[in-house]
Amino acid sequence: MITRFAPSPTGLLHLGHLFSAWVAQYLADDGHYHVRIEDIDQTRARPEFYTAIEHDLKLLHLDSGKPYRIQSQHHFLQQWGLEQLKKLGLLYPCFCSRKDILSAVQAPQEGDPAQSVYPGTCRHLHASQVEDLRAAGKTPAWRLDINKAMMTYEHLDFYEWGTPTVGPSGHIQISRTTMVRTLGDVILARKDIGISYHLAVILCDAAQNISLVSRGQDLFLTTPIQVLLQKLLQLPTPHYFHHALVRDQNAQRLAKRHQAQALQDIIAKQQSTTDIWRPITALMEKTKPMMDRVKAL
Repeated sequence: MITRFAPSPTGLLHLGHLFSAWVAQYLADDGHYHVRIEDIDQTRARPEFYTAIEHDLKLLHLDSGKPYRIQSQHHFLQQWGLEQLKKLGLLYPCFCSRKDILSAVQAPQEGDPAQSVYPGTCRHLHASQVEDLRAAGKTPAWRLDINKAMMTYEHLDFYEWGTPTVGPSGHIQISRTTMVRTLGDVILARKDIGISYHLAVILCDAAQNISLVSRGQDLFLTTPIQVLLQKLLQLPTPHYFHHALVRDQNAQRLAKRHQAQALQDIIAKQQSTTDIWRPITALMEKTKPMMDRVKAL
């Protein structure tokens, strides 16, 4: 298996990242574990966080031993993906407010309020309307027309080895109706950042030949749109392993935005690396049998 751990340099790592990196490393065949820095959101990325990520991973023996892939350094690949979808006639310009599209570049997080499906306000704008809006100084985002994109697919398939948030693991099939009803026309690019998380992640996974994507359960619901993009761009669909989340004493998911204790602070207070791992040892032992089934293939 070829796996990856892909943190964003928008804050310090915490125990949730430690667990996720360990899962990716454990699942990988020898020498096939990668670290990728997902920094397409340059408005939030900070140089000190790049350095901190590398420091923590090396200290805890979770470094890949190979140069990290820096997502923002592959603009050409990202533009290629976007242009291919435009050539297929599957994207349209959207001039809705920035508030409506703010979450597009970021991976959705557990606890976010449910996002209503975009009603298609800009889907049928005439060329003259688009020209007028551009002339008025408005720069559009680009949305995927989900109806057109799913036209040739009755359903989408992928394989889940972990613990998804909805339904059982195994072979998962999602119908065209469900895709259209629950996803709507997602944003794939916006002016201040470029392409969205969904498109960036599948392009990097393909470029690195990732065969098993391991990540937290909070990202499970992003998988269908990513599988669709893989099919549209004729990229391979990897298998998936969504793992349980590390939670605090109040059962809240650890997250940067909730001021989860930084891994560096924990490291500074502990006498040994064994002490650092102790809070997640039980979750590691619970997860190992599922991972061993994957490794036995």
